[in-house]
Amino acid sequence: MAAVKEFSVQEKLVSICTLQKIDSKIDEINKLRGELPMEVKDLEDEIAGYTTRLNAIDNEINLIKEDIKKKKAIQVESAENLKKYEKQQANVKNSREFEAINKEIEMQELEIKAAEKKIKDAKFEIEEQEKLKEQAQALIAEKEEVLSLKQKELKRIIDETEKEEKELLVNRQKSADAVESRLLLAYTKIRNSFRNGLAVVPVERDSCGGCFNVVPPQRQSEIRLRKKMIICEHCGRIIVDSELVENIQL
Repeated sequence: MAAVKEFSVQEKLVSICTLQKIDSKIDEINKLRGELPMEVKDLEDEIAGYTTRLNAIDNEINLIKEDIKKKKAIQVESAENLKKYEKQQANVKNSREFEAINKEIEMQELEIKAAEKKIKDAKFEIEEQEKLKEQAQALIAEKEEVLSLKQKELKRIIDETEKEEKELLVNRQKSADAVESRLLLAYTKIRNSFRNGLAVVPVERDSCGGCFNVVPPQRQSEIRLRKKMIICEHCGRIIVDSELVENIQL
């Protein structure tokens, strides 16, 4: 069975401090990008939403146009029937036939007028849908212009930092592998607890570099000796001496 390597406290401190330095540099790159990736994604989602709305409007307009065609066909059919009944009306033999044909004529005239009204309403609805379409197109154009600017800015930042970020990510993996598993777990938990991502901090001006509470002189002496892992009693971060931090070069 392979022996598990035992790390000295000094080695643990160096490994965890190195990892923190790398993570902080990666955080700086992400900070430089700021909210741009999220803003780009939000704009892309907005444009997709407006495009879906635009397609729905086009579909609605097509349906209305199809309905207009049907109503016009009804008008044509009713007009033909009207002519037919008017001819028949001239050849009626009695008043009953006359009244029956007259009712048919009235029905066809009503059909024509009803179809005409529905066509008019449908054309008005198309006008309204066209206005909505113009609004959606204007919004898409506006969002696409903003998106283009933000994409260019994000690409510029990515191009400037891509090489450094790749190197940092490779080094981070190596550094994380060098950290004792339990310590890495604790480090990750502490790091995720703070917005600035600082889990390991140096003593600065006799204070914790994370929460800035005073570190007692005796505690500072223990930190400088590097004989045990010291945790800030106020914020829970791992505290190291500033010399150790300065000596670690990435």
